[in-house]
Amino acid sequence: MNAERSKDGESGGAWGGRHAVVVGGSLAGLLAAHVLAAHVDRVTVVERDRFPEGPEPRPGVPQSRHVHVLLEGGQTALESLLPGFLRELREGGAPRVGIPEDLVQWQNGLWFRRLPASAYFHTGSRAQLEHLLRQRVLANPLINVVEGTDAVGLLGDASRVRGVLLRERGEGARTEPRPVEADLVLDASGRSTKAPQWLTALGAQAPHEEVIDTGLAYATRVYRDTDGVLGTDALGYYVVPNPSQTYGAVILPLEDGTHLVTLSGLRGDEPPTDGEQFEAYAKKLPHPLVSRWLSTAEPLSPVSGFRRTANVRRRYDLPGRRPAGFLAVGDALCTFNPIYGQGMTVAAVHAVALREALADRRRTPTTRRVQQVLLSSSRQAWDISAGADKRMPGATGNAVAVRATDRAANWYLSRVQDRYPGDPVVGAAFRSVLGLSAPLTALFAPSVARAVLFGPAVPTPTEPPMTREEHPDIRVSGT
Repeated sequence: MNAERSKDGESGGAWGGRHAVVVGGSLAGLLAAHVLAAHVDRVTVVERDRFPEGPEPRPGVPQSRHVHVLLEGGQTALESLLPGFLRELREGGAPRVGIPEDLVQWQNGLWFRRLPASAYFHTGSRAQLEHLLRQRVLANPLINVVEGTDAVGLLGDASRVRGVLLRERGEGARTEPRPVEADLVLDASGRSTKAPQWLTALGAQAPHEEVIDTGLAYATRVYRDTDGVLGTDALGYYVVPNPSQTYGAVILPLEDGTHLVTLSGLRGDEPPTDGEQFEAYAKKLPHPLVSRWLSTAEPLSPVSGFRRTANVRRRYDLPGRRPAGFLAVGDALCTFNPIYGQGMTVAAVHAVALREALADRRRTPTTRRVQQVLLSSSRQAWDISAGADKRMPGATGNAVAVRATDRAANWYLSRVQDRYPGDPVVGAAFRSVLGLSAPLTALFAPSVARAVLFGPAVPTPTEPPMTREEHPDIRVSGT
C-alpha cells in the first residue's frame, strides 16, 4: 500500500489509509492515538469510562487520586509530541519542583543536602494532566472516542488481528458485543489488561510475563498546610524506603495549593485507610518530621489506598505465535512499582518510540519490530524499578533472582547511592538517570566514576535541612 500523508505532511508509513483502534483513553492511549493519526485515515479510542468535563479523577484510573510526578524524560517526550504542552501545564498551576533544593529528603539513613537543583519534575494532579492532554489530542478530527464501552475481545486469528469486540457499559446497554474492524489494534488498557487472554482465544500465544512484587502498598490523603510553608522553604518531604527501612512517605504540592500525602509499607503492614490510623501510621517512619506536620495540617479528603504495585513486563518482543496488527503500550506492556514515579513518563516515551518506529524509512515497521522498539524504550525504567525491588525483603515473582552480572553493578550503584545525597556531581548524574533524561551510562562518566570509586562520601546534614543550602560556587545544570 502506498504511504499517504496526513495534514501535517508526515509520511503515512505502513498503515496509511487504514483504521486503528486504541483500547484505553488514558495517557498512553491518547498519546498513541495522536501518533497513529499521522499514519492512518482514522483512529478510534475505546474508553470504558465517560470522560469528565473537567480535571477530575475517574474510576478507570484507580491511581489518579495518588501522587503523580512527570519526570524530565517525560517532559521532553510530551513537549516533542505536543509542542507547548509544558507551558499549558505551568499555566494550569502544576507545581515545578527542583531537586534536591525543593525537597527535604531522607534515604538510606541520610538527609540530602539541599543544593541548587539539577533536575525538575511536575507534581500537579494526574486528573489535571489528563484533562489538558484530552483537550489537545481529541481536537484532532481524525481521532474519535467511544466512551462508556469495554473492549472484550479481538477479531481475527493467530496470524492477524482484524479488529475488536466492544460492549457498552451501564444500564440499558447492549449486552451482545459488536465487532469493529481495524487494521491495527493497540492495547493501552493499563495494568489490568486482558489482551493476553484475548490472544489466547485467537489461538495465538500470550506473552511471557516477568514479575517482581515487593508487596508495597500505599495510601493517600489531601491536606492543607495550615502554616502555608510546611515549616520550611521546601515544597515537599520525601522519605524513601529501602531494604532495612521499609516505610515511605511523600508530601508534594498540587495545582490548587493543597498537598497530597502518601504513606507506604510492605505486605502485612500496609498503611490504613482510616483517617486517624493513617496519621498514626506516619509515626513508624524513621523521623517524626512527617508525623509532626500531619498533626497540624488540615485533612481535606478521605484516605485512598492502592495495593497493585508489582513490576510486570510483558515480552511481546520475544519470538512466539503472535498475530500481526496488534501492539501494546504503557502499563499494558510494562508496569512499574508506582513508588518510582515512572508511569506517566514511560507512557510519553512509548509514544515517541512509536512515532520514530513508524517514521523510520530504513526499516519496515512490522508488528514485532515496532513492539521491540517500544519495549526497548522502557528498558531503563524497568532496570531502575526492578533492580531496586529485587533487593526489598519479601520480594516475590519469577524475575527476582539476582544474576551474576548484577553483582558488580550493584556494588557500584551502592557507592553511587552513598554519595548522591551529598556530592553535587554524583547527585546530578544519578538524578538525570532516575528522571529518564540521561542513559545509565551517565553514571560512568569520568567525573562521576572518579567521585564514586575514589572520592569519599560527602558529609550530609544530621537533621532535616529546613532551609536551602546556598553555595554560589556550586551550580549544576539540569539536563
